[in-house]
This record gives sequence, structure tokens and C-alpha cells, in this order.
Amino acid sequence: MSPAASQHQNPASPVRTGPAQASALRADLEGWTVDAIGEIVGDVALRALDREQVVPAVLAARASSDRLAVLTRLLMLGDTVTRAEAAAALPQLSVDGAVATGLIGTSGNGADDEVRALVDLRPTSSVGADGELTWWMASDQAEAVTGSRLAPDHVLGMGGASAMLASATMRVPRGRVLDLGTGCGIQAMHASLHADEVVATDISRRALAFAEFNRAVNAPPAVWSLREGSMLEPVAADIAAGNFFDLVVSNPPFVITPQGAPSFEYRHGGLPGDAIVESLVSNVGSVLAPGGVAQMLGNWEIRRGTDWRERLGTWLDASAAAGFPMDAWVIQRDALDGAEYAETWLRDGGVTPERGRQEYEDAYRAYLADFASRDVETVGFGIVTLRRAPTDRAPMRRLEEHEGQLPSPLGAHVMDVLAAHDWLAETSDDALLGTALTVAPDVTKETYGRPLLHEPEHILIRQGGGMGRSVRADTALAGLVGACDGELTVGQISHALAALLDVPSATMLAGMVPAVRDLVRDGFLLH
Repeated sequence: MSPAASQHQNPASPVRTGPAQASALRADLEGWTVDAIGEIVGDVALRALDREQVVPAVLAARASSDRLAVLTRLLMLGDTVTRAEAAAALPQLSVDGAVATGLIGTSGNGADDEVRALVDLRPTSSVGADGELTWWMASDQAEAVTGSRLAPDHVLGMGGASAMLASATMRVPRGRVLDLGTGCGIQAMHASLHADEVVATDISRRALAFAEFNRAVNAPPAVWSLREGSMLEPVAADIAAGNFFDLVVSNPPFVITPQGAPSFEYRHGGLPGDAIVESLVSNVGSVLAPGGVAQMLGNWEIRRGTDWRERLGTWLDASAAAGFPMDAWVIQRDALDGAEYAETWLRDGGVTPERGRQEYEDAYRAYLADFASRDVETVGFGIVTLRRAPTDRAPMRRLEEHEGQLPSPLGAHVMDVLAAHDWLAETSDDALLGTALTVAPDVTKETYGRPLLHEPEHILIRQGGGMGRSVRADTALAGLVGACDGELTVGQISHALAALLDVPSATMLAGMVPAVRDLVRDGFLLH
């Protein structure tokens, strides 16, 4: 094993940098974007990377001597380059500077000596008020690059779950934001675009070191405070002093991990079952300012013979009982049975039958025994949006399932749904009937049926944006939606439809009001 390869293990101390080094690295990375990588490696290699296969990308990048191709090989794909190539790719920081920061290891000082990355560093993009921005985020190298099991203190980079949470987060100006379980700091970076202050916490010192490195390299506009500790403990003094948060974002270590299964800091918080998510849902209201919002990912155990909503409901009840009623919108994206869950997370941690059948089967048994001890039939996964609700009205409680891909970005729609809920809560049925609504510009109507029939058998009102919902409508509801141009009120349209369809007005209004409320709530109709 070469000296460079020997340094390619998970180092005890991750990246570190000073202001001058961070500025130099930022200058070297300029132009190295997500789009640039796509041009370097091509579509086939990009799709392979999505499947955690790096070989096509490495081969494509090796075909170019361009500086950005060398950065891609070295920092993102874990490929070995020569010292001369690394020096040309990092002219401001220099090879020695990159070694000092912990980014790379070298086998010597000769031009042809090997250089290999010790961590993963890659660009990611975000759309802010000033247009599209590029960040460069460092984390530990993935199994696809190292070919080895993840270390227990592995720090995860930007993945599908992180992207989902970033997409769902509401992007409006905030005073104070708490990123709970920050990892490499990607959610804190997003929050920096619309917050004055970001407090980022993690139980892992290694993760906080990566987050600080990424803050230094990218120089986000918000003030950051990085704190070590579990759950809400690091901000206890803030809350005691009355310094609450306007937004909490969290991709917490929610993976259920029984004794006997591999444990990783980034995904297991040390509590049994789904207690991490239970604790957050039940207690996060205590750190929110009135009207403040918490958005998080999580999973929850679904006990045999129960509906998943029951369990989430008890957690929300506990928050209300503690004096923090919460508006809640929970979207369950998926539900895995115990075996599927075990296989998913064992594979995620690099525990496979090929690497050790006995270890794999022992861990698999541990999962199944743990689930059986609590009569867990399936485990749900999804996105949780909570808002500290006023105490003078019943909180919103919307717990639903959504199959298929969620639209991205989703945060603007989440804001619209909460705003629609507030308006509906304050609007009586009579006031609703007296309101002129407008059909949203993304809404379309589809009709279909057998060709010889005079009238369509089915009418669908379909949403192009938002959650991409479709509503099966009768002739009356479709007629109302088609007439909502902001001129006539809901009541006027309903009375006209009642006369046209020969239906008593009272019957028409009684059926129309709840249907219109649903359409306003979901963004089909705008007030």
C-alpha cells in the first residue's frame, strides 16, 4: 500500500482551515459547478453516480486534462492524481496548503508522486434571491469511493434526504434558525440565505468540524454558532433567556437501530425505536417563537392493528398538553415492513452478506427481534412540518400519505397551504360564499368517458404545481371551478348552478362549501 493510500482512511481529525486558506480554496474552486461536472463526465456517468457507481465518471474525467476535470477526479471521485496535476488544479491553495487543511494526502514531493483526497468535496447549487448559487461541501467519502464500511463517526454529505428537506423548507426571512443535527452543515447553509443567525448543533465533533470548514470556505452571509450536544440541550440557555427560534430544520438521526446492529452517529441518536422523532415532535414547540415553524424528516413505528396517524397524534397531543399546541402537516412518503427496513439500513451501512454473512444475519435477526418486541408491523417515513399555533383556535392537524415523487422545490407550496389554512380558519361559511375566488393558473380540467355518451363520465380537476393533486369533480363542482375568475362570488356561482342543474339552492350550497374549502386549502382556488 502506497503512503497516499495509507492516508486514505477516515482520519481522526477532519478538515480545518484559516481565513487565508479558505479564501484561496474558494478561488481555486470557482467555476467548479454541478453543471461543469455534468459537462465533464456526461449523462451516462451522472446516472451511474446516482446508482453509487463511480467508474464511468472516473474514466470520463481522466479523458480530460482540464483543471476542473482534475478537481472532479481528485476531490469528488477519489481518484489518484499526480502532484503536478494537483498543483495545477489548486494554484492558490497549493498542494501543501491542501495537505495542511486535511483535504488530501501525498506520497512524496515529486511531480509524479501520488495525491489522493482524504475527504469528499463537491459542488452543490441552490437558488437564492440573487439567483443560482454554488457551494462546495466537504464530508467523509462514501462507500462507493472507499470500497470500505463506513466508520461509526462517518459524516454524511449531501444526499437525497438532505435535498428533500431543503426542498420542503419554507424560505422566508427569519431572525434565528436552529439546524438540529447539522452534519456537514448543508441545511445551515441553505438557512443562511434567509436568516440573520443560524445555530447549528450536532452530537458529533467531527460533523461540527466539517460544518465549520464548509462555513469558512463558502462564507455565507448569516452569523453562525456551532454547538455540540444532543437534541435541544445546546439551546437550553437560549430558551431560558427568552431567545426563541423562528425556524427549526432537522434531518435528525432517526434510523431505528437495535442492539446488535451497526450504529452510526449520523443516523442513530442513541434512543430506542422512534424515540428521537417522538421527542422532537413532542418538544420542539418549546424552542419556537409564536408562529415559528419546525420542519424535519423522520420515521415512526406503526404497531400492528393501528393507523400511523394515531402515533403521530399522541406526540402532538403531548406537545399541546405541555402548553405548545402545534399546527401539523405530516406527509408519509413510504412505509417499509420490518424486513425491508432492516435490509435498507444494513445495506446503507455497508453490512452485506458478501462482506460477512454471519454479521449480516446476526444484525438482521436483531432488527426483527426488536420490532417483534414492540409489535411493529411497518415503519413509516416522511416530512413533518410543525408550527407553533395560537392557543385561541384548534390546531391544524393534517396527516396524509403521498405516493410518488414530491415536487421540488416544495417550500413555497407549504407556505401557501399554511396561509390558506389560516384564512379558512378565520372565514365563516357565509363569508366564504361571499368571496370571489380565482382558479390557480396551474389548474387544468380533464374529461373522459365512452365516445357515444353525450356527457363525460369522469371529470378531473388537476393541479400542475403544488403537490400535483387531482380531484374527481361532478358537473357542479367543475362548473364552479370553471367560473372562478375573480368576478362572481362563490355564492353567486352556486346559485346559478343550482338553477341550471335544477337543484335546490340549499342543497347546492351545503355540498359546495366543504368542497370549496378543500380546493382553497390545496391551492386549486385562490382568495
